[in-house]
Amino acid sequence: MNEVLTIDRLGQKGDGIVQAPAGSIFVPYALPGETVRAVVDGDRGQLVEIIAPSESRIAAICPLFTRCGGCAAQHMAPGLYREWKRQQVVTTLSRAGIEAPVADLVDAHGAGRRRVTFHARRQGEAMVVGFMAARSHDLVPVEACPVLAPGLDRAPAAAQMLANRMGGANKPLDIQITASEAGLDVDMRGHGPLGDKLRLALTQLAERLDLARLSNHGEIVVERRPPLQHMGKALVAPPPGGFLQATVLGEETLANLVTAALPKGKRAADLFAGCGPFSFRIAERMQVLAVESDKAAMLALAKGFGATPGLKAIATETRDLFRRPLLEHELNGFDVVVLDPPRAGAEAQAKRLAASKVRDVIYVSCDAGSFARDAATLVAGGYALEGVTPVDQFRYSAHVELVGVFRRGRKG
Repeated sequence: MNEVLTIDRLGQKGDGIVQAPAGSIFVPYALPGETVRAVVDGDRGQLVEIIAPSESRIAAICPLFTRCGGCAAQHMAPGLYREWKRQQVVTTLSRAGIEAPVADLVDAHGAGRRRVTFHARRQGEAMVVGFMAARSHDLVPVEACPVLAPGLDRAPAAAQMLANRMGGANKPLDIQITASEAGLDVDMRGHGPLGDKLRLALTQLAERLDLARLSNHGEIVVERRPPLQHMGKALVAPPPGGFLQATVLGEETLANLVTAALPKGKRAADLFAGCGPFSFRIAERMQVLAVESDKAAMLALAKGFGATPGLKAIATETRDLFRRPLLEHELNGFDVVVLDPPRAGAEAQAKRLAASKVRDVIYVSCDAGSFARDAATLVAGGYALEGVTPVDQFRYSAHVELVGVFRRGRKG
């Protein structure tokens, strides 16, 4: 049904929300205060016309905006955008009954995202490479993306050539490309094992494209140069497809917030440590135990530590912290615990921390909901949430990260 609507507020995903008598209607790409015409189906509205635009509406920077699903907020003026992202954190904490000061949003986009995943699908005779369309599994071909770092300028063309070479199997592919100090680092998923003929062809293509490293499902096909990343004083080669913060400035910003919150002390635990973005920086001041379930990430961290002079000791432990969180007697010897779990949070570990004698906990989160849940556990265990800082390294998306600092006196 075609309706004229007035937008009341922004939702968590950036949709304009109309509070209608029958319930909320979500209209993508509409802004608060705007009068719009939309085709309404249930609780969803498809924007047809902006009758009276908001003063906070600006022109998008990309011609694919609203078609490509990668960005949700290119139409928001900076002031509205910053407050929308900050308010996501404020609202989520409030709903969980968590009271804490929330700082202004910190812009950590920097030069742009250093990692991107292209999807490749066969359509007729051609392999189409691009990003998923908004709210769809359809592909939008992409020749360039304005939110990517300059080091990824060649990434769309490289992804297309790799997809063309892999397309004979007619399988959907995900091609993850990361900008490194040595050039492009590529990990492909979806094809399955490679035969000798295809492996040789891909090795030759990696030479032609001047890739630093090419991998298939995490298995290295060819490494022409180590794809090194700066992490504090260290240079580290993450494992193929391994986790890496989205932007260089994002990693630096999160790490600076972590190190600024470190207490005086000798020993720190870095849980869900990845390949060490926080461990290396903490080790400039304290001894570190880095714990992570990914063995390859732990090996990369250990190798980086061995090649970096001037740091205090970093020990590593490969351990699944969801199934085997550090227990109270293991935690109590640390002056501070830093944790950066995946989107699911760290529920099991938070319970053990709440029962421990650890005085300071610094929690880096990529999901405000799981952070709020774990924060409630820590607060119930005697911690005070000193403050939360939201960080934006996924510009124009609905995604926001944060750093929360918990402190308390020792028990007993």
